[in-house]
Amino acid sequence: MCAMGISGDEIAELTAELVAIDSTNPDLVPGGAGEARIAGYVARWLADAGLEVERHELGPRRVNVIAIARGSGGGRSLMLNAHMDVVGAGGMSDPWTPRIEGDRLHGRGAWDMKASLAAIMLAGREAASLALRGDVIVTAVADEEFASIGVQDVVRRMSADAAIVTEPTGLDLCVAHKGFIWLEVETRGVAAHGSLPEDGSDAIVKMGPVLCGIAALDRELRAHRGYPLLGPGSVHASLIQGGQELSTYPARCVLAIERRTIPGETLAEVEGQIAAILQRIGGEDPSFHAEQRTLLSRDPFRVAMDHPFVTLVKRHLANVRGSEPAVVGWGGWMDSAFLAAAGIPTVIFGPHGEGAHADVEWVDLPSALRTAEALTGIMQEFCA
Repeated sequence: MCAMGISGDEIAELTAELVAIDSTNPDLVPGGAGEARIAGYVARWLADAGLEVERHELGPRRVNVIAIARGSGGGRSLMLNAHMDVVGAGGMSDPWTPRIEGDRLHGRGAWDMKASLAAIMLAGREAASLALRGDVIVTAVADEEFASIGVQDVVRRMSADAAIVTEPTGLDLCVAHKGFIWLEVETRGVAAHGSLPEDGSDAIVKMGPVLCGIAALDRELRAHRGYPLLGPGSVHASLIQGGQELSTYPARCVLAIERRTIPGETLAEVEGQIAAILQRIGGEDPSFHAEQRTLLSRDPFRVAMDHPFVTLVKRHLANVRGSEPAVVGWGGWMDSAFLAAAGIPTVIFGPHGEGAHADVEWVDLPSALRTAEALTGIMQEFCA
């Protein structure tokens, strides 16, 4: 069964054409191509398919595409979202040369998430030819892999009655994911020659109790059950820098920390947890001096499992799969959190595959077609 006029050959051909366009995120890889070229391709393709298309420049080589299959009026609007940027090619061989082996299409971004981008483009084309009352909005966004400037620009410009983010889930239905907060702690010492311990103070040694405190906080967090489908929050030390040379007491040491959050945990709560560690150490050691900084915060995402839109999507996924989809949570962060924070009921599903951010990446093409089928069925019911 194919969704309206969408065929397996079409999903394979369009995914291959998207994979062949380098869209490396330049904030991850200096000199990366960015989204300008792929955005041009997506915009032209959607305009030729009959959608109203806008391109929005977000910075040098950073571009969003928003396309609307305009309804006749009086129906609900549905947003279909996928990101265009990819991570660096790493050790991948011929990353921009798509290769099909059986049902698998290989190449950088094939699974994360250009097959999903192809699916929403094809679903948008179908929406333009249907007599729907509501609008179908296709958002191909920049920068999901770094700071999500793309989806933030989308929610400033428009809303929708519901949204689907087509991140790859193996055709399971994702209704929650964790957030994250990046922080830094800087300890201070006094630089001195290594032969003069009475003059020096070791900032790296002073970071030791901080690391022990982070480990203790992580044990405390993971001792709790946490949020359904997601489990508990966590924290870990990610990066550490300090010192000048072997013969000098280090004057500063900087620790980068990542705190993975679950629904209900707030930025203020997390900042307070780290501050409490530093205050305790300072109470035990008057010579301890440290500064805490928050670098970036991204909220967790959730939608009620009994929400009517979740029920509708689950039914259509069951139709294309031939079985009930698992309802799952995800550890990683996605653009869905910004859509939900803007008041748009949002779910996540996409195709099977492997190798996101890895040296071998592939997408299962039949499941990409099933993704397009599900999207088409959902929009026909929801937007009618």
